[in-house]
Amino acid sequence: MKNKKVWTLKSIANEIGVSNATVSNAFNRPDQLSKKRREEILASCQKLGYSGPNKAAQSLRSGKFNIVALVLPDSVEYMITDPVASDFVKGVSSVLEKNKVSLLLFSGISENINSVADFVDGFICYGSPRNSELIEQLRTTAKKVVTADFDIDRKASVGIENEKAAYEIAKLGIHSKDDDIAILGLRLLDSSLTCRVYDLPNSDSQSSISHQRLNGYNKAIKELNVNLRADRVWNIPENKHHFALIAAREALTSIPRPNVLLCMSDLIALAAIKEINAMGLQIPEDIRVVGFDGIDEALRSTPSITTVHQNNVKKGVKAAELFIERATDSVMIPYHIEHGGSC
Repeated sequence: MKNKKVWTLKSIANEIGVSNATVSNAFNRPDQLSKKRREEILASCQKLGYSGPNKAAQSLRSGKFNIVALVLPDSVEYMITDPVASDFVKGVSSVLEKNKVSLLLFSGISENINSVADFVDGFICYGSPRNSELIEQLRTTAKKVVTADFDIDRKASVGIENEKAAYEIAKLGIHSKDDDIAILGLRLLDSSLTCRVYDLPNSDSQSSISHQRLNGYNKAIKELNVNLRADRVWNIPENKHHFALIAAREALTSIPRPNVLLCMSDLIALAAIKEINAMGLQIPEDIRVVGFDGIDEALRSTPSITTVHQNNVKKGVKAAELFIERATDSVMIPYHIEHGGSC
């Protein structure tokens, strides 16, 4: 079988007897040709199997690709199943689609954004990457960068006031100085284990929403003069039910049993409520539970969860708008408290 000929702009122009510029105009600048002339050239190209000038080469020459890489802190599979992250992606994609910009999902587990930097217009980074090398690459790249839920120098960012929100929700959960508190934290340690946290590593509180939330809890605990036992903070490595269930079971079988659970996500709170119900305990009479995020499942649970509602779709929309507008602003979007029956 004869191989199909691969046409270039130059060879197709020679074949149909016109200039390179005329073929290019037919595809890219139709106003430069009469309608009849353009249709004749396009028909000839179609007949010969030529679909137009190489878009990749054009993008490389112009430096504009109409593609944004969305850097996720975990595997793509994990992030698209997480309700908070998927809402953020929805918000980002809604804006980019309107502006005819494509979205490339990039796993932050990778240590090198340079593998895609030459083929995208820039990066929207959702959540602080786990490795410092990737953060440094985002900080120094010449491409446009927008971060969400963390900040780096000289780049646009969007988020909520996590410490303030955690402080407010903790004060709703804690009723007296005699309360016994457990904190079910998310990624307080760089560890794949669900475990108790005795000593926290030194960290920049501005780069980790988990540490910001812990700061908020501790502020409320101190203000209300409550004693937080040294063994009552847990690290949950991923925002998944089975990891959260391990921490919840350990907390609820501790002696004395805590009567307040401060959960760093609604998924953690939902796992805790499942375990509380299985133990035959009553919410909020025996144990009060607060969450964080405001996902739909938390509002539909029995009882509904008292939680911080952050509008993750809106956060994604704002991140994409900052990118499209080439802005350098740091934007805080509003949150509100959902008062449920869990405390």
